[in-house]
Amino acid sequence: MRRVLVTGSAGFIGSFVCHALLRQGDAVLGYDGVTDYYDPALKRARLAQLARHNGFQAVEARLEDTASLEAACEAFRPQVIVHLAAQPGVRYSIENPRSYIDSNIVGSFNVLEIARRYQVQHCLMASTSSVYGAGRDMPYHERQKCDTPMSLYAATKKACEALAHSQAHLFGFPVTMFRFFTVYGPWGRPDMALIKFSDAIMQGRPIDVYNHGDLYRDFTYVEDLVEGIRLLIDCPPQRPAASEDIANDDSLSPVAPYRVVNIGNSKQVHLMDFIAALERHLGVEAQKNFLPMQPGDVAATWADCRLLERLTGYRPRTSLDEGVARFVAWYRQYRAET
Repeated sequence: MRRVLVTGSAGFIGSFVCHALLRQGDAVLGYDGVTDYYDPALKRARLAQLARHNGFQAVEARLEDTASLEAACEAFRPQVIVHLAAQPGVRYSIENPRSYIDSNIVGSFNVLEIARRYQVQHCLMASTSSVYGAGRDMPYHERQKCDTPMSLYAATKKACEALAHSQAHLFGFPVTMFRFFTVYGPWGRPDMALIKFSDAIMQGRPIDVYNHGDLYRDFTYVEDLVEGIRLLIDCPPQRPAASEDIANDDSLSPVAPYRVVNIGNSKQVHLMDFIAALERHLGVEAQKNFLPMQPGDVAATWADCRLLERLTGYRPRTSLDEGVARFVAWYRQYRAET
């Protein structure tokens, strides 16, 4: 039985990761600040489900609170870290930039210090497809340069990648950064498109459709993403003896036990097709308010996931229609209960 620290355990992806680890018999320490960026009631509902597992412990504190993090880990002594806690959202980073510095950079540095102190078997940290920024060479692969972030959110995530590489190089613990693409599914954040659109559609309000609907995203179903993370835990990178030992398709660092891995569905979906799938499963046509592109946003994302498949033998495969259907089934039940 491994001891796994999961930060952001009350979050959308974090709660799914905790469930997956608990099901396979790991002991999980969930660490989450339960902030009010969106309704904490949803976060507490996720935690209530996790509390049913005997192997789950929860700590409610911010990662910037170094004393609380150190005390929690001194008692738990993690062997693996899955760091998912962050201040999310491209658009909100324009309104409240300091929260991104505090949560994403300071908080992530504190997690890396825990990894160093306990010399964990593997530290896995969430990044984002947003780091690809203005890049147009798609599908995005992990060896591309990412020097053109389009938002502060993306910039903080790229900074975390650099921090993690330096600490892995200096102190020898293995780090995998996974770059998420557009994740959706049950228990999602209410600031994300599916819940925002569903609420508006069911209440007869128009939905805001940016760039006049001409956007493409690599939509990734949450359970597919989590399976990728779960399998990557058992694939810690090793410092190569020489640069020629690195495969051409590998993002492994030549000087550190450090790797970047995309986790996406490897398919581009037009935003209007995404909306059409939601309309179909809700049984209601949306009123659409077509708007220009929002600042900090990008026109398209698309993941090359061949490295994930080579390392784990796994590639996300849930179709958009199936994933949206599962979301709508959850959404109807959750709204009926709340």
